[in-house]
Amino acid sequence: MDTTWMSQGKCREVDPELFFPSDGVGVIRARKICAKCTVSGQCLEYALANQIEHGVWGGCSERERRRLLRSRRGASLSVSSV
Repeated sequence: MDTTWMSQGKCREVDPELFFPSDGVGVIRARKICAKCTVSGQCLEYALANQIEHGVWGGCSERERRRLLRSRRGASLSVSSV
């Protein structure tokens, strides 16, 4: 998977620890940075494809990424059974 987009991430301009919060307030702070990032979609897809379990990636928390993966699996099962 191509990772050249990583050099364009807004996250490179701040302390990396901001993206590994211990509470909901920290997730909100990280999301605000991701919201201004031009590569947040690629970041999220990278995290999903690599099943990254920790941190905020592409503006999504661990829990949100787990939900996305489950819903994608469910959608692919529905399509394959048609």
